Amino acid sequence: MSDDAVTDEAVEQQESEVGESSSRVQQLEQEGDIAADYLEELLDIADLDGDLDMDVEGDRAAVSIVGADLSQLVGAKGEVLDALQELTRLAVYRETGERSRLMLDISGYRAEKRAELVKLAEETVAQVKETGEQVSLTPMSPFERKVVHDAVAAAGLVSESEGVEPHRYVVVLPA
Repeated sequence: MSDDAVTDEAVEQQESEVGESSSRVQQLEQEGDIAADYLEELLDIADLDGDLDMDVEGDRAAVSIVGADLSQLVGAKGEVLDALQELTRLAVYRETGERSRLMLDISGYRAEKRAELVKLAEETVAQVKETGEQVSLTPMSPFERKVVHDAVAAAGLVSESEGVEPHRYVVVLPA
């Protein structure tokens, strides 16, 4: 195979990957649009004011609702937010026929929670490195566990989930 043929093949592969990436972003944007339409209807039905913001974060669509007082849509410990997220994912599934990993945030609740969990993970990693012993955290939702797992991995340690829902928790292991 000549150098030109290898170069052409590499360029074609790169163009193919860019096309796939572009179509994936379009698919995620479509999920965000469907979710926003669904959530706008819910806000209208509940007679609540809120502005919707759509984005693509990594490999998932993200929709945020911000407004005056939307705390009733978050609920205690984010339970209503979790339920609304699942309903929104179902609405997207109904329209697209594909399972969505859409992330919903209301009044910055998840963003705040993520910051708290990253801090907890960093403190736990420091403790594990200092003592050389594993540390088990309190039970968490799948979203919370994912944030902690990602932060622990970024710090160079390993973590795993143990237990059975709704009592699954993260264990941070020494290196």
